[in-house]
Amino acid sequence: MISRLIKATAFAAGLITATLSSANAADVLSGATTEALILPCAGCHGNDGVSKGPAIPTISGFKKKYFIKTMAKFKDAERNSTIMSRIAKGYSDEEIEQMAKYYEKKPFVKADQKFDAALAEKGAKLHEEFCESCHKKQGQKPKKKGILAGQWSPYIRQELHNFFSEKRDMSRLMGKRLKKVGKENIEALVNFYASVK
Repeated sequence: MISRLIKATAFAAGLITATLSSANAADVLSGATTEALILPCAGCHGNDGVSKGPAIPTISGFKKKYFIKTMAKFKDAERNSTIMSRIAKGYSDEEIEQMAKYYEKKPFVKADQKFDAALAEKGAKLHEEFCESCHKKQGQKPKKKGILAGQWSPYIRQELHNFFSEKRDMSRLMGKRLKKVGKENIEALVNFYASVK
């Protein structure tokens, strides 16, 4: 089911990208209103950045600096992606900053999803020991990182696997901590972040 959702999302995003590319995205978006800039985002990330698809993260409430840094990594192909690298290249640095300001002001809406209580309890202890210093308030208020608590579980699971398989870069500190957490405990963290209300 998730693979079908990913394919459908990729197809929709591809259509948006192709449309922008064919009309020269840089020219189309130059001087555009914020509403016009975020229009391509809504197809995957939902209205105001609140995702309805389990393989796609909610981006509302992201800190401005984190949003800009993430888009820059996509733009420079430093972060692995099927679609985002192509989309990010259609925006100027100024436009990305404009979008970042918009999403930062929008409230983060947690996904309503099921979780395993026993695994969540185990994940809470792992988060407290290894993740809380950067992902504050149980992953709800990061200093310069993404929001973890309330993100869709399939997305969190995939990104953690990406870190372990080195498909996504991470800091030395995070690498050390994830190594201590262990790949076998990914499900505990996934269930914990799904449990935070």
